[in-house]
Amino acid sequence: MSEQIPVKPSAKGIAAAAQAVAGKGKTRSLPPVHLWNPPFSGDVDIRIARDGTWYHEGSPINRHKLVQLFSSILRKEGDAFFLVTPVEKVGIIVEDAPFVAVDFEVTGTGQGQTLTFETHVGDFATAGPKNPIRMAFDEFSDTPSPYIMVRAGLEALIDRKSFYRLVDLGDSHEVDGTSWFGVWSGGRFFPLIPEEELAEE
Repeated sequence: MSEQIPVKPSAKGIAAAAQAVAGKGKTRSLPPVHLWNPPFSGDVDIRIARDGTWYHEGSPINRHKLVQLFSSILRKEGDAFFLVTPVEKVGIIVEDAPFVAVDFEVTGTGQGQTLTFETHVGDFATAGPKNPIRMAFDEFSDTPSPYIMVRAGLEALIDRKSFYRLVDLGDSHEVDGTSWFGVWSGGRFFPLIPEEELAEE
């Protein structure tokens, strides 16, 4: 009996499997990757850069439809990221967040305000209890990086122009006895920076 040689996972094979389960409608639909539990097939040479650019074997993936397809089968487990289909799961590298929020719409004002973000792959997320906004600071430069949860542990880095717009919408609110500068959305206040630190800048 001959020994079966394992097949190395490939981006082409993953794309074909993802296409087979992709929604056929005009609107973007997401397959139920949370319901799939295929065996781990190894890693593929795919990397998502901090600016949201996808790379395969060192070269950028310029086909936006392909990037959208891959992003629809993305799953996070712990600190690791995978592309998942019903038949296989492969590991990829994500430098920061897998998505970039490139714009947002505002409805309402004050505490009744709602912020709906759009990512570079066409996903939408309305900031609120299920899709919180958080702020992180670089440990060396103290540069702020704002994020919004898009779905199932997958975040989007809010781009610079959108961050400046958020700051323009900012308000003061007390959280656990500390006065914070932040934004309201979906009935929730998201603190960005303590007002005391803001006054020092």
